[in-house]
Amino acid sequence: MAKTALFLANGFEEIEALTVVDLLRRQGIEITTVSITDAVEVTGSHNITVKADTVLGKVDFSSFDMLILPGGQPGTTNLGNCKALTDELIKHNDAGKDLAAICAAPTVYGKLGLLQGKKACCYPGCEEGLLGADVQTTEVTVDGNFITSRGMGTAIPFGLVIIERFCGKAAADDMAKKIVFNK
Repeated sequence: MAKTALFLANGFEEIEALTVVDLLRRQGIEITTVSITDAVEVTGSHNITVKADTVLGKVDFSSFDMLILPGGQPGTTNLGNCKALTDELIKHNDAGKDLAAICAAPTVYGKLGLLQGKKACCYPGCEEGLLGADVQTTEVTVDGNFITSRGMGTAIPFGLVIIERFCGKAAADDMAKKIVFNK
């Protein structure tokens, strides 16, 4: 089964992060929540504190099939300013492995130059951060090894597309039915 990691920075968007974690765990896809600080407790943009599974310094990035970034502010800015993380995002992309991001977080990939010539979407108003991308306005955009999505309201479709990536369309459709989500 696929192994994924979702990175948490103070100021992350709670629904974007936890919806994805919930959906992938329901599906049986291994997802590890990773604090980019030295503390496992991370506080979201709406003052909800969660406990990550681990911290960045303890992560073996090579073991993950996909790295996932939730949006939120200042969470997205904090993710983008974390050199240890951004260096690994570049390595992951260079290895052709999957990268996903929602809301403002696709701009982290854009500012690293990883979206050159790729279709991508993000939170409305953040498009200038998708440097070199062919900007889309779909709920979820898939192009090669990138999955991007627009915001809190697209967290379920985003999670379902990640499920589809690893388990197929039938599994994603079944999950949508189980959670009473009309695709």
